Amino acid sequence: MPQASARHILVDTEAKCNELKSAIENGADFAQVARENSSCPSSRDGGNLGTFGRGQMVKEFDEVVFSAPVGVVQGPVKTQFGYHLVEVTSRQD
Repeated sequence: MPQASARHILVDTEAKCNELKSAIENGADFAQVARENSSCPSSRDGGNLGTFGRGQMVKEFDEVVFSAPVGVVQGPVKTQFGYHLVEVTSRQD
């Protein structure tokens, strides 16, 4: 079964998501941005979600995690929870 590890940042608006993505692309540390901005409890661990299998996350999130290149920040990804920036840190297909 495919497995992936990822980290993410969850915010309420697409505009905030885009603002944070720009900051990260311009050199801000993903983990630090997650700690300061993400509304998910994973923010305490820099947005780290650990390892999970296909189908364990909501559909929109799952699709990105199992198709995006490793190490490239993706988003905004809209789910029922809000807007995510997602970085796949590893994946085994």
